Formats: sequence, C-alpha cells, structure tokens
Amino acid sequence: MTAYEVAVRAGATLGEGPVWDPVSGRLVWLDILGARVHTYDPSTGRRTVRTTDQHVGAAKPRAGGGLVLNLRDGVGLLDPDGTFRWLRREPVPGRRGNDAAVAPDGSLWAGTMRYDEATGGGTLSRLTGDGTAATVLPDVTVSNGTGWSPDGRLMYYIDTPTRRVDVFDHDADGVRDRRPLVEIEAGAGFPDGLTVDADGCVWVALWDGGAVRRYTPAGELDRVITLPTPRTTACAFGGAALTDLYVTTARVGLPAPHPVAGSLLVIPDIGHGLPQPAFAG
Repeated sequence: MTAYEVAVRAGATLGEGPVWDPVSGRLVWLDILGARVHTYDPSTGRRTVRTTDQHVGAAKPRAGGGLVLNLRDGVGLLDPDGTFRWLRREPVPGRRGNDAAVAPDGSLWAGTMRYDEATGGGTLSRLTGDGTAATVLPDVTVSNGTGWSPDGRLMYYIDTPTRRVDVFDHDADGVRDRRPLVEIEAGAGFPDGLTVDADGCVWVALWDGGAVRRYTPAGELDRVITLPTPRTTACAFGGAALTDLYVTTARVGLPAPHPVAGSLLVIPDIGHGLPQPAFAG
C-alpha cells in the first residue's frame, strides 16, 4: 500500500470535489450531503468550513476570486466577501448538481443526477461566465469525473454506472466521437472523480474500490494506489508544485466506517499535476 497521510481528519458524509486554488494556496473540497465547502492550507494547516443552503456537488475557483458552486437547483457564484447570487437557477424536482470541471477556455462543465440515481435522469452542461448554458450530454445517470488532456484536445468523462472512462475529441466547437478509454472490471469498484496529470495520464478514484488508479493516454493501467476505506470519491493534485495527490472519501452507506472514512487524504510526491483553469465568471 502506498503511504498516505490524513490531511484533514473529518467525518464527511460524502466528501468530494478536491481542487487546488493556486491564488490562495489552498485545497478546496466539499461534503455534498453535508452541504459544506471546506478549504485547507497545507503550509499552515489552517482550515475553513462554509455551510451552503443546498447540497453542493462542486466548488471551483473563479478568475476574479470566490467560487462557482454546482448546487441542487443550479449554478451559483460565491464572491470573496461571502455574497451569493445565482448564475443560472434551474430547479428540477428530485435532481441535484454533482461533479463539475472548468475547461481550458474557462467554461464550467456541470453535471447533474437524480437523488434516486434513475437511469438517464442527469445531464452534463457547459456554462459560460454570463450564465449561458448548453446541454452537452443528455440522459446521463450519475455525471462524474471530467477533465482535459494537457493540450486540451481530448476530454475525459465518467458516467459512473457505465463503469467506463470515456474520451472525446474536444475543440472550440465542443466534443464529439465519444469512445471508451477504459472499463473498470466487475468487483473493482465504480469510477467516480478523475484528474489528468502533466503526462496526460488519467487518475481515477474508485467508489467501493478503495483505490485510485492511473491510466495512460492509451488506456493502459499504469499504477494502483490502495487506500484503507472503500468509498474513495475523487482526486486532485495540489501543493505549490502540484506533486501531492489529494483524495476525498465518504462515510455514507458504510455500516462500520473505517476511522479515516470521510477524511481528506494525501499521497505526497506521487506525480505532477496540471494547473487548473479558473471559471471565467
């Protein structure tokens, strides 16, 4: 087992969505069902927690400061002074925001899913800074990990129940030519969040797999990091040099959670991440 450390010992119900904010030098992560946005500064150990009014599926830094939030009823903006306003409010009964990612052009690709995980009940949409939205993928079940290759020409995407990491060609006109990159074998868990490193390899957290896997751009399994709690949810590189891999975990649905379930874990000096663009809004 690769040595891990507990960056933040927490009891998050559904820890998710880690992202490094280079401006503040902090890792942003969240507890979806706890409706909490966390920050963690590894240089000082300082932490903050903000409770949101709704379940929050993603929180990403904005170019002008603050965060963009993928919430139950749509996408909102949180200003540096704590002021909140809706960017695009589209409530759908029984549905909530889930994972999201910022594309190289600064647009937000925001996923949704139904609380009951009904097949085809979610979407993946692209939002620009003025709130204009376009549905990229309809009929998604559990929209999860999204990321881009270092040159921005490929987009990786996970709809968790498919057990696949898919890849698209990507350019200014959108995405096309969806095809599988890898399929997670039965018994190994379900793909959840992902991140792409400086080598173009894709790191995938496995829900009910207690692991993070690294796949090459050709889809070959390159590395497996085994962790002690089964519900590993997402991963992101952080730290000043983007060499530390942070992994979020969940306690939800576990009858006897491991002591680190719901905590933010870190594997130091494991690779080299890519700087993540901020939302242009």
